[in-house]
Amino acid sequence: MRIGFAIACTLLAGCESMAPIVTPDAYTPAPRPPNARVTAGGELVAYLARIRDLAEKAPATETQRQREASRAQGSDLEVVKLGLALSLSPSGDDGEIGTLMEPIARRAATDDDVRAMASFLLLQSAERRRLKEGVAAAGSKLRDERRAHEAQKQRADALQERATQLQERAAQLQQKIDALTELEKSLSDRQAQTR
Repeated sequence: MRIGFAIACTLLAGCESMAPIVTPDAYTPAPRPPNARVTAGGELVAYLARIRDLAEKAPATETQRQREASRAQGSDLEVVKLGLALSLSPSGDDGEIGTLMEPIARRAATDDDVRAMASFLLLQSAERRRLKEGVAAAGSKLRDERRAHEAQKQRADALQERATQLQERAAQLQQKIDALTELEKSLSDRQAQTR
């Protein structure tokens, strides 16, 4: 028991000396060595890491900022960054992403990392567009099936109502027949009594 208590105290003492955990909001990239060259791929990954956890309104702001940067610099790298921002934005347009990324993905003179990311974003936007179209088609089919079901239900209700009316009419006719039969019987009985 004493050994367990000693181990627990040692572990607790070790926990107190640990540095606090850094949250994604408090993340600051480590400084680069002065002579280190940043590749286009490294810059794209760093940019993606920076924007992926932005708050609700920030993706739209970042997309607009990156749109202006891509217009000002006009480099493929900046356009791909815009594609990344659009892909993470809830209001991002997959058609616009495809339009921006297709020329970069096809251009042989573009940096390999930039072209690879452009190809990835192009495929991702095409897949999302295909999924959205599938969901829209499924929704349309479901609405059509609901309409058909509702129309069929209305026809069934109308047939049921018509059947009820016919039953009521048949019951009325049967009552008339029964009344006529009784009348005929009573007339026959009177004629038989008068003879």
